[in-house]
Amino acid sequence: MARTRIQAAERPVGEIFSDAYRFSVPRYQRPYAWTVEQAGEMLDDLLTAARCAHNLEDSDPYFLGSVVLVKEEGVADAEVVDGQQRLTTLIMLLSVVRQFLPASFAASLNRRIFQEGDPIKGTMDQPRLTLKDRDQSFFEKQILDGEGVSALEKVATAGLTDSQRNLVLNARLFRDRFAQLSADECRRLVSFVDGYTYLVVVATQDFDSAYRIFTVLNERGLNLTHSDILKSEIIGQVPSDAQDAYTATWEGEEEALGRREFAELFAHIRMVYAKTKARETILKEFRAAVLSRVPDPRVFVSNVLVPYSDAFKAVSRASYQAEEDAEAVNDLLRSLNLLDNTDWIPPAISFFSRHGGDQATTLAFIRNLDRLASSMHIRRVDVTQRVERYGRVLRAVERGEDLTHPDSPLQLDDDERSQTLNLLDGEIYTVVRLRLYVLLRLDSTLSSGGANYEHPFITVEHVLPQNPKADSDWRALFTDEERAYWVHRLANLLLLTRRKNSEASNRSFDEKKSGYFTGRSGASPFPLTSQVLHQPKWTPEVLQQRQGELLSHLKDLWRL
Repeated sequence: MARTRIQAAERPVGEIFSDAYRFSVPRYQRPYAWTVEQAGEMLDDLLTAARCAHNLEDSDPYFLGSVVLVKEEGVADAEVVDGQQRLTTLIMLLSVVRQFLPASFAASLNRRIFQEGDPIKGTMDQPRLTLKDRDQSFFEKQILDGEGVSALEKVATAGLTDSQRNLVLNARLFRDRFAQLSADECRRLVSFVDGYTYLVVVATQDFDSAYRIFTVLNERGLNLTHSDILKSEIIGQVPSDAQDAYTATWEGEEEALGRREFAELFAHIRMVYAKTKARETILKEFRAAVLSRVPDPRVFVSNVLVPYSDAFKAVSRASYQAEEDAEAVNDLLRSLNLLDNTDWIPPAISFFSRHGGDQATTLAFIRNLDRLASSMHIRRVDVTQRVERYGRVLRAVERGEDLTHPDSPLQLDDDERSQTLNLLDGEIYTVVRLRLYVLLRLDSTLSSGGANYEHPFITVEHVLPQNPKADSDWRALFTDEERAYWVHRLANLLLLTRRKNSEASNRSFDEKKSGYFTGRSGASPFPLTSQVLHQPKWTPEVLQQRQGELLSHLKDLWRL
């Protein structure tokens, strides 16, 4: 029996997108799923790395992760087992930046994007990356083709699949960001990506071994965390006669939080002190930002670790305790913990560790933090801008500034309020990472604290279907234009405690109310859904009124 060979090597992007590889995404893979947040973070990181050295040739290599392939040695065909999101976003970046570069650079980039055809052999140019069948023609036409990229603004996202919508929105993001850069900056970025940005390519000849490699690379074992290493360094500096006591304190905090959350705590403490996005390892930055300012290990344990650990426990578990306003604070903390990021936690634990005993001030702070965090989530503010804003909030907390002043970084300005409200009034369903959050917050507002959200499943469903049948009553009630306008807006959405049923989704309004929208009890646990059940009919006029009412609730919730 032949032994399976595994090859692993670092390859610069310029070599990745060459005749050595012809990538294809197999059918079993999930569709392209990166959103503007992940794509924007990749671009930010690449731009930062590209600017580090004065001369490009002095740049340090930048590691972008790994890809796992099923590939025969000496054969270009490569099936992507892991790394689809990264490869797709990279080639999209190269495709979009062509518009902002001279013809010679653009021609060179074309050779990274397409394998050139051979007129003698009668072969056409072929994309170096082929997505799943249902997305490939769209990918070629709208993303890889130069004319398609130029026409991105004309692409209507309403009828697209989630993966196609992500492709369009990420390409638009890249286009808008490159438009803000000079031609020299674009050229430098392309050269840095091509020659100084590396992927580790792991290749083997069969799927089973490739999948085993993927599993091992992504498996979470109990390796040493940065908190373990810091514990050794810090406790090791405590005088021997006091080490047992400080070790017990340290381990008590770790046990109270749990190993995973305790490791996360150190990243949050780093942010409290550094107030900037991490560029190096947490370990390296923690030493530079925190331990350089608190060199005494006993002071660190007593004045930093313990208060921040206690604050983090209250924040992450919504377990704030006080004689007054505790439940109001914890309701807001539960809502903040629904967000798809934890960047809001450092300002929260910084404030709690300083002012947590002041109940009225704490409630006001958390209300304002929830408003800011929710607005940035709704506006899809990228991680770099988000961290920069929270860094300013941390400085304001540290300096004891008036956080209620209109100019405070904790407050929204007129433009931010307007943008937030306009987005809430838009096609909220099409933003996958936003729709459930907004509807849960809205439902909680309607419930006045009486709703329970501890269900195995909570899904967002349409009342007016996305694609009603040609002979459906829905076609008579709504014109095509009215359906296209209303189908993805707040007024037409509700919450269910079950998985979505595509067949039931297309039923008439009365049929949906009598079974699909309710449980066995004939009722719904969600006030938002109960409102729909009490509607005798579902028309454009009902939606218009409902949209205004729901927006009014959100406007009051976040003071927009």
